[in-house]
Amino acid sequence: MSTSVRVRTVRRRAGVVAAAIAATLVLATPASAHVEVASEGARALAENVTLNFDAATESDAAGITKLEVFLPKGITPADVTYGKGPVGWKLAPTDKGFTVSGPPVAVGEDVTYSVVVRQLPDAKSLVFKTLQTYDDGRVDRWIELEESSGGHGHGHSAPVLELKEAAPGAEPVAPTPSASPTSAAPSPSAPPATEPADGKPTASDRATATAEEDGSSPALPIGIAVAVLALAGGGLWWFLKSRRTGSA
Repeated sequence: MSTSVRVRTVRRRAGVVAAAIAATLVLATPASAHVEVASEGARALAENVTLNFDAATESDAAGITKLEVFLPKGITPADVTYGKGPVGWKLAPTDKGFTVSGPPVAVGEDVTYSVVVRQLPDAKSLVFKTLQTYDDGRVDRWIELEESSGGHGHGHSAPVLELKEAAPGAEPVAPTPSASPTSAAPSPSAPPATEPADGKPTASDRATATAEEDGSSPALPIGIAVAVLALAGGGLWWFLKSRRTGSA
């Protein structure tokens, strides 16, 4: 074999090996996160911080309808308020975080939205695990942590926000009070039995008023009746006693 043939053979083999190595590296490298969170100058214990989220679409057949976020330790759903997002989308708190949802965005369109956090916790980084739902029912789960996957995940990394150290003198604010159910208004008290509900006098009221106007009272006839019965009883007793005495 001539020298020129050997050189060409070596070059071809080297090219094949290089292509194989490149393909292996591409397949082994996890894809970058498709939901990201950012906040300019974010630092621990900062207050009223705006977080900007960007969710890239992974579907060429359906539009995104909802993003469910699981909040990291130190942030409660009551601490989060909605900033801005797609037209018609709204924020709703959940037990462990919040959702932003609304009409499906156009197929192939990403979703960008923002929320305002009352205060960031004292931490070095914050993880915002996210479930991304499409109008055909598909769900992308951006929940993997780099340390737990050992760098060999499936490319579904959760968005992470790195924080700077807290500013000098920064302190945790009081916890956000949880909303308590509105107590039902007390029902109006029922009017007393002697007082008609419509405010009009009853027949009993009118009879009592008439007796009072006549200078009499319902108690007077009752007293007279009792006295008459007492006298009648006494007379009968005296009559029976007299008959027994006479017969004796």
